[in-house]
Amino acid sequence: MAAASVLRLAAATTWAGAARRPGKISSPYFSIRCNLHISTESTLSHTSEDSKILLKGMAYNELEAWVKNAGFKSGQALMLWRWMYGNGKWAQHVDDLEGFNKSFVSMLRDTAEFNVLSCEETRVAMDGTKKMIFNLGGNDRIETVLIPGPRNRVTVCVSSQVGCAMNCQFCYTGRMGLRRNLTAAQIVEQLVIAQRSCAADMGQVSNVVFMGMGEPLHNIDNVLRAAEIMIDLHGLHISPRKITVSTSGLVPQLRRFCRESSCSLAVSLNATTDEVRNWIMPINRKYNLAALLGALKEELSSKKDFKVLFEYILLAGINDSVEDAHRLIQLVRDIPCKINLITFNPHTEAAFIPTSEQKMLHFRDIIANAGLVVAIRHSRGDDQMAACGQLGQLGLDRAPKLKVPRQFQSVLTQAEDHLSAAAIL
Repeated sequence: MAAASVLRLAAATTWAGAARRPGKISSPYFSIRCNLHISTESTLSHTSEDSKILLKGMAYNELEAWVKNAGFKSGQALMLWRWMYGNGKWAQHVDDLEGFNKSFVSMLRDTAEFNVLSCEETRVAMDGTKKMIFNLGGNDRIETVLIPGPRNRVTVCVSSQVGCAMNCQFCYTGRMGLRRNLTAAQIVEQLVIAQRSCAADMGQVSNVVFMGMGEPLHNIDNVLRAAEIMIDLHGLHISPRKITVSTSGLVPQLRRFCRESSCSLAVSLNATTDEVRNWIMPINRKYNLAALLGALKEELSSKKDFKVLFEYILLAGINDSVEDAHRLIQLVRDIPCKINLITFNPHTEAAFIPTSEQKMLHFRDIIANAGLVVAIRHSRGDDQMAACGQLGQLGLDRAPKLKVPRQFQSVLTQAEDHLSAAAIL
């Protein structure tokens, strides 16, 4: 039997259960109550629309088995893996390969796909932050951010979904609603293309953060698979501690992540009372602060030398009071953690305004004086809508804005007046 025929037979038998295209989400947004179950359905896909195998959707052991089933030696799989992810090659096409068995190359040409993303546009901010916009077909696009750091090191912020179902009220992406999950291949390729781009003009990728578009744990199967590919020693070889997966607080998936992954974890807290968090992060209505923090305490009790990163976006007049600082200390005191205080990045879909620098410093000092590790994370790339909470492209249908609690209505009114005045100027 010809190698290509063997491969097609192997693909049909090995991946029959998993090779499904992730269907587009039909509704413009999902309610929290109805749609937290989407991640329990497998959206893993190892085949493209023309039934070719998506190479970047497979972990190394799967790629090796696939190659052997096609009648080739495992050494060809290792060479292919290194050409895709290691040795500074980052092969984009079968024609980029050198030194391979000719029959193997012919088989790849007929039955495998190297690329799953097309970079439509790249925008560079004044501070050197780079935003890459990828077209997934139709109106679906995702954004990946490359953030330059000291010593020519770069942090890559990858997306895990097109849009997001969480509807956090301060987040531009959340206004999109959820359109679809990304496959593992689409997540991994963001990093591969970023690696190639960084090597040309920015330096070396040192960190990966799942803090782009989407809620990573809402697409946990593909996120775990993508992270596994990223840390493989023979390929991209990113340290697990240098890969951070962020979540708004999906407790069952968070527990699974803590048990199955060695990567770092970040939790977007952003409020110190259930009342405020219910409003600005509606996931809290399903998994409140007690449930979220209780799960973290339980899961981290068995992890040695592990600290969760709490992310706290400061919104002027909403969650930045002295009382909030003291409540935050009490909430996280018994959890091994670090705290990032984040500047709110304004956009047209939210009336919040950033907390002043002086107030941020005071908030930080209260927490630091309590003995906790805390830092302020300033905006990067905000002049190109590349900063935290600014990613995405809105359509006509948008997720609903939630009712503002009575005690904050005057604050939001003043913020809207401030933004209107600033727009006129």
